Amino acid sequence: MEKRELICIGCPLGCPLTVTIDGEKITVAGNTCKRGEDYGKKEVTNPTRVVTSSVPVDGGEIPMVSVKTREDIPKGKIFDCMAEIRRASIKAPVHIGDVVIHDCAGTGVDIIATKNVAEQ
Repeated sequence: MEKRELICIGCPLGCPLTVTIDGEKITVAGNTCKRGEDYGKKEVTNPTRVVTSSVPVDGGEIPMVSVKTREDIPKGKIFDCMAEIRRASIKAPVHIGDVVIHDCAGTGVDIIATKNVAEQ
């Protein structure tokens, strides 16, 4: 039997969780809502993250635009995604939600702009 101590990020409360793994059975204690239970189980079986960064803008009124993954990706793919993001750039104008990288690092998840950038 294995126990892991986590802090839930499912809501602003930040409940301290104890996740117990006993073979195929996973139990979560310390949560005050269903999101805590779901987060605890997911974190020990298939951890995922949203990746945020920035990308250079060619011809923009500002030199960089903030970007993020459209949804969470497997934690093990973060460095592969960051390598692709570091090689990327986008031409102005940029609008919130524009796809900067399609299917980043083979995750099936796009990298999107999170800020508007007008042309210079």
